[in-house]
Amino acid sequence: MNIWRKFKKLFDPIDLTKGGIGKGICLFLIPIVLSLLFQQFYTLTDTIIVGQNLGEAEVAGVNSAAPAVWIIMQFAIGAASGYSVVTAERFGAGDETGARKSYLTQIILTSITSVVLALIALPLIDPLLNWIGLKGGTGSASMQAEYEAAKTYIAVLYIGTFATAFFNMVFGVLRSYGDSFTPFLFLVVSAFLNVGLDLLFIVVFHWGVAGSAWATVISQALSAFGAMVYAAIRYPRMRIRKSDWKIPFSFVLRHLKNGLPMALQFSILEIGIIIMQAAVVSFDRAPDGTMLVSMPAQLGYGAASKVFNLMMSPMSGLGTAMLSFMGQNLGANNKIRMHKGYHIALLIGLIIWIATSAIGLGLMINGAYQRIFLSADKITEDTLKFGNIYLFSVIPCNFILILLFLGRNELQGLEKPLFPFLAGIGELLARSLVCLFLPQLINGGAVNSLASEASYISVCLADPMAWIAACLCIFPSLLKKVHSWKKEIGQSDPKKESLK
Repeated sequence: MNIWRKFKKLFDPIDLTKGGIGKGICLFLIPIVLSLLFQQFYTLTDTIIVGQNLGEAEVAGVNSAAPAVWIIMQFAIGAASGYSVVTAERFGAGDETGARKSYLTQIILTSITSVVLALIALPLIDPLLNWIGLKGGTGSASMQAEYEAAKTYIAVLYIGTFATAFFNMVFGVLRSYGDSFTPFLFLVVSAFLNVGLDLLFIVVFHWGVAGSAWATVISQALSAFGAMVYAAIRYPRMRIRKSDWKIPFSFVLRHLKNGLPMALQFSILEIGIIIMQAAVVSFDRAPDGTMLVSMPAQLGYGAASKVFNLMMSPMSGLGTAMLSFMGQNLGANNKIRMHKGYHIALLIGLIIWIATSAIGLGLMINGAYQRIFLSADKITEDTLKFGNIYLFSVIPCNFILILLFLGRNELQGLEKPLFPFLAGIGELLARSLVCLFLPQLINGGAVNSLASEASYISVCLADPMAWIAACLCIFPSLLKKVHSWKKEIGQSDPKKESLK
C-alpha cells in the first residue's frame, strides 16, 4: 500500500512557484530527461531495426531523411513549446480558466498547423532531398536506392505530421501544469509500441522503411490520444467547458507570438543540419560524381550523431524544465525564484556536461557505439574514423550547448521569443558558412571521397561554431534580465521567499 501511494504521488503536479528551487527543478527534470530518451528511442529503434534487417542504401536513406523530416516536425514541436509558455504563465498566476482556454487554443492551433504543414511539406520532398544531395533518376544504383528509401520514409512521416504535433502539444500542456511524469509514462508505452510495430511491419510484413515510419506515426498518435483522455480524467481543471470557447482574439495572438518564432527557430536549425548533412554526403562521392557503395561518411556520421542526440537529451530536458519554471514564476511574478533558478540551472548543467561527456567518450572505446547502430558488415576503419572525428569535435564543447539550451528556453519562458529566434538565425548562418566554404578552402578544391581529414574536421566543427554564434545572440538579453532581477531583489525584502 505504501509503495502504491508513492507511485501515485509521482503523478502529482509540481508547483514550481513554491518549495525548494533546486529540488523542484530536479524532480521536474528527471521525467523530462527520461521522456526525451524514450523519444530518441523512436528514431534509434528505427535505425537499429533497419540497420540490422535492411541494406546499406536503406540505412543511409533513413539517416539522410532525418534532417528533411525534422525541418517540418520541429516546426510543430517548436510551436507546441511556445504555446505552452502561455499555459504555464496562466497556471503560475492561479488562473485556471485562462489555463483551460490556453489548452483549447493549442488544440485548435495544432489542428490547423498539422494540416497546413502536411499540405506544404509533401510537395517539397524532392527539393529537400535534392538539397542534401539525393536526386531521383540520376547517379548509381546505390544512390537511387538511397533516394527511394529516403523519399518513402519522409512521405509517411509527413502524412503523420498530426501525430507528432499533438504528441508534443499535450505533453507540453501537462508539463505546464507541473506534471512531467505522465508524459514520461505515455512515452514509455509509445516507445515499446513503436518497437513492436517496427518488428511487425519490417520483419514480418516486409514493408521496409515505410514500415518503420508507419510504426512511429501510429505509436505517437495513440500515445497523444491516450494522454489527452487521461488528462481529462485526472485533471478536472483541464476539462474544456462551454464557456472556454469564448476566446479573445488577443489571446490567440499571444499564443502565436510565442509559438511561431519558436517554431521558425526550430525549423531554421534543421535547415542548418540539412546543409551539414549535405556536406557529409560529399565525402562519400567519388571524384567522378558517383556515390561510394559503402558510404562510410554517412554511416559513421549517422551512428555518431545518434550517440550525440542521446547525450543531448539531459541538456534539452534541462532547457524544457526551465521553460516551465520561468513560465510559472513569471505568472506568479516571483523574481527571486527566477533569479535563483537561473543560477541553480547553471550548476545542474555543469553536472550534466561532465556526466554526458564521460558516457560519450566511453561509448567510443573500440567503436562500441557503431556496434549498436550498425551491423558488423557495415563497420569499417573509415566508418569509425568519420564517426570518431565528429564525436571528438563536439563532446568537449557540450557545455556551450547547455548554455544555449538554458538561455533559449529561459527567455522563451519569460515570453521573450525574439532573441531565441535571432539565435536560431545566427546558428544557421554560422553552420552554413562553415559547411559551405571552409572544407573547400582547407581541401584546396571540391570535396569528395579523396578530401583531407582536415576538411572533414572543419565540417564537424560547424556545430560548436553555430552554438557560439547563437549564445552571442541570446546572452546579452538574458544577462540584462538577470541583472534587473538582482537590482529589484536588492530593493525588496529578501526574506519574502525561501531559497532552498
